[in-house]
Amino acid sequence: MQRPGADWELQFVIAGCVEKRLPIEIVGSGSKRAIGRPVDGVVTITTASLRGISLYEPNELVMSARAGTPLSQIEAELAARGQMLPFEPIDLGPTTGGPQGSQTIGAVFATNMSGARRVLYGAARDHLLGVRGVNGRAELFQAGGRVMKNVTGYDITRGLTGSWGTLAALTEVTFKVIPWPETSVTIIYLGLPDNLAIELLSAAMMMPVEVSGAVHLPAPVAARLNHPGLKTLNKSITALRLENFASAVAGRKQRLKETLKVYGKALELEHRETLEFWNELRRLSVMPHNRQTLLWRISTKATTAPKLVSAIKRYMPAEAYYDWGGSLIWLEVPSAADAGTAEIRRVTAIHGGHAMLIRAEPAVRAAVEVFQPLSPPLERLTRGLKAAFDPAGILNPGRMYANL
Repeated sequence: MQRPGADWELQFVIAGCVEKRLPIEIVGSGSKRAIGRPVDGVVTITTASLRGISLYEPNELVMSARAGTPLSQIEAELAARGQMLPFEPIDLGPTTGGPQGSQTIGAVFATNMSGARRVLYGAARDHLLGVRGVNGRAELFQAGGRVMKNVTGYDITRGLTGSWGTLAALTEVTFKVIPWPETSVTIIYLGLPDNLAIELLSAAMMMPVEVSGAVHLPAPVAARLNHPGLKTLNKSITALRLENFASAVAGRKQRLKETLKVYGKALELEHRETLEFWNELRRLSVMPHNRQTLLWRISTKATTAPKLVSAIKRYMPAEAYYDWGGSLIWLEVPSAADAGTAEIRRVTAIHGGHAMLIRAEPAVRAAVEVFQPLSPPLERLTRGLKAAFDPAGILNPGRMYANL
């Protein structure tokens, strides 16, 4: 495994692979190596030695860091100044059989995996200001900058975010941060069926109270929580998070509870328990690693989500966890050679949505479409980007799609 410690070293290694047409597997810490199609790379390059915070201006709410910098280091530095990443990056390590808390900041943006705060602040790509990296031509490039930009052409940073290392190996990222809220509270409703729970979440999201987390856990999934008071209730849990100054949270909480009182009496988690509850969900603890099950990530319209899950359950047993107000579904199904791909993609096509296989054995991931199949226009765009950034097709070949 190659561990370049500088941009020029990475460029040198990739240049050698370009000359010999050697396929490259690009990883950070490897926390997401078990996601996507297996990469048959002759050379493996890790960015783990490209680490360190290169710029931090708390007053400007901007940070730059080398791609291999552990996310834990980034968050610790931000927390020391009372700041945080807006999009609450989710940790997929534990649910895919990897270690907890090992991901790098480069991988966060390369995969565009965002957590519950996405409903309020947007996705990871919305906070990326600039990148440095080496493409498949062995060219060192830089895009974007330290301030918000008004672009009229193609935004390279957005194209790279979510490309899973198939276009370039990132060496540095520059991104926006936000202040930590003074306090937070979680409002919980018990025992709601999926359709009423999503109705509640949708109503809450329409209110001007800045909900920063909106999830629904059906009873079997809620029973997997570590929280001692919630896991033993044997009821579904529908939770809303409010964060802000203490005075603002108090007023918004009362307004929210008054509007939603038709759904039942609300429980409350205060600040400390709120942090524990949402940190647990951030690690997907309710969808633990299990070789007997597979895990899908499905995005759809919130109002469609319960119908979509119900339709899938006609084909196979399934347990669902709804995030982003219902528009993101983490779906656990029994292990199968085809991962239930045909049925799940048929249902998402009918009801509208995109499905990505997150957890499965390598043989399964090699045999099925892991990422949502591309529409013809999107495939043309994707092939155009690949040809521009990696014409030889040596960077993470086949990671996202078998022929790319």
